[in-house]
Amino acid sequence: QVQLVESGGGLVQAGGSLRLSCAASGNIFSFRAVGWYRQAPGKQRELVAVTIRGGNTNYADSVKGRFTISRDNAKNTVYLQMNSLKPEDTAVYYCNAEKYGLGYWGQGTQVTVSS
Repeated sequence: QVQLVESGGGLVQAGGSLRLSCAASGNIFSFRAVGWYRQAPGKQRELVAVTIRGGNTNYADSVKGRFTISRDNAKNTVYLQMNSLKPEDTAVYYCNAEKYGLGYWGQGTQVTVSS
């Protein structure tokens, strides 16, 4: 059973930074892709950033240049560094990992950006 545990969310002022962490129960290198999604109230869950085994990364247009996804295989952890935060980044952020065609989700961490 794969378990993903997010941490690092909180309340920050616009222009500030946060770093989210996602700790996986297994060898994170075994996942084909690991990424971050977010869901704001009344909106659908959307992809924020994903890192694919082999090194490719993809970002939502709305976060390009501000957010950076990285992975530490030795710690089985994926990070999302979020800079220049905006109120519209407010959402619950979820970690997702894909393995053998199956997707796994963490419980989510709240990020609130005040104006």
